[in-house]
Amino acid sequence: MTMYLFKNLKLLDPAFDEPREGYEVLVEGEKIREVSDTPISSGTATVVDCGGKVLMPGLIDCHVHCMHDEVYMRRMEDVPLTLAAARGAKRIKAMLDRGFTTVRDTGGTDWGMKTAVEKGLIPGPRLFIAGRSIGPTGGHSDGRGRTNPGFACPCCNTAAYLRIVCDGEEEVRKVVREQMRQGCDQVKIMASGGVASPNDPLESLQFSIEEIEAAVEEAEAFGRYVCAHAYSAEAITRAVGHGVRTIEHGNLIDEDAARLMAEKGAYLVANLVAYVAMKERAASFGMPANMLEKNDMVLEGGYKSLEICEKAGVKVAYGSDLLGALAEDQSREFSIRAEVQKPITVIRAATSIAAEVVRRPGRLGTVAPEAWADLIVVDGDPTKDITLLEGQGANLAAIVKGGQFYKNRLGVPA
Repeated sequence: MTMYLFKNLKLLDPAFDEPREGYEVLVEGEKIREVSDTPISSGTATVVDCGGKVLMPGLIDCHVHCMHDEVYMRRMEDVPLTLAAARGAKRIKAMLDRGFTTVRDTGGTDWGMKTAVEKGLIPGPRLFIAGRSIGPTGGHSDGRGRTNPGFACPCCNTAAYLRIVCDGEEEVRKVVREQMRQGCDQVKIMASGGVASPNDPLESLQFSIEEIEAAVEEAEAFGRYVCAHAYSAEAITRAVGHGVRTIEHGNLIDEDAARLMAEKGAYLVANLVAYVAMKERAASFGMPANMLEKNDMVLEGGYKSLEICEKAGVKVAYGSDLLGALAEDQSREFSIRAEVQKPITVIRAATSIAAEVVRRPGRLGTVAPEAWADLIVVDGDPTKDITLLEGQGANLAAIVKGGQFYKNRLGVPA
């Protein structure tokens, strides 16, 4: 079994407020075996000299879309699944290049992509998948133009493959059960209108209370949970009040909705970078004016949502939610959030809090014994300069996933 002893490092664990010197970390196989502030003795381990750099947990992005390779989603209608899968493989490799050793896909990625990563057929982060995102007729999952009365076959139309439309409690139950059969880790439902959908106002409420409860009941019966796309305070309240565990976006949350989330132990997965990037560049990729207007409506609220949730005690995880070519901005969320939050708070959002969202606390998002050995080595202190975590991984000297080096310029045999 491969063993690595990481020495000469500054340890940044989310339990700390800043990196600490004098620590050593022993990795055995896929797990961390020992973390100590005194020298670790191991005659069989390969010594990794970190050169005084910062060692910290691998990053976790709790809101990605691995298969959404067009900024304007209608263009996915002309993309066959074979091409979409090839593009998806390239997208997830780039995520790992940026130091994201785990990502949570919130709609579109199936067990095939997840299995391909687990089997080593393609490089990528650990994947927690939602399968097809679920919404009602006319909602955020319904991308049809108004003149189109029918639905395309998902076998030959990637836009149709990524999501599904269903109506009524009975149909919701069946669709959720099918997502469970397909090996999903969580279920994604639409509880409000969205930016990148053609016909639904942002303030619209999607799915009835009975439909939401049906989705939650079926997911929990299978040992899974429901995450909900929701912007408005009313949509958030309806979702969380009836069992939804995580709210995606939440830009228009208010104090009452935040207090309810804190009371229920629900998480917010924010993704401000998506709205910044869309405002800057989405028009050049074909996104129409009506969608960009909705984007402007939620952009300002995103910053305020972080302050409201922090005050209420709601845990906020890291997300990016970038479509198509905008995905290159995935790490930019760090500096955007740092405009209103401390760097260590943002780092925790992408490590320990994110690990709670994917229900792997103590296994992911930490440097501790028995945790999976997902680690990055940074060329500096991100608590002082958060931009070290940005870009395409240029400031990462090493990326380790499951005890194996994916990237290494520390001079140690991989």
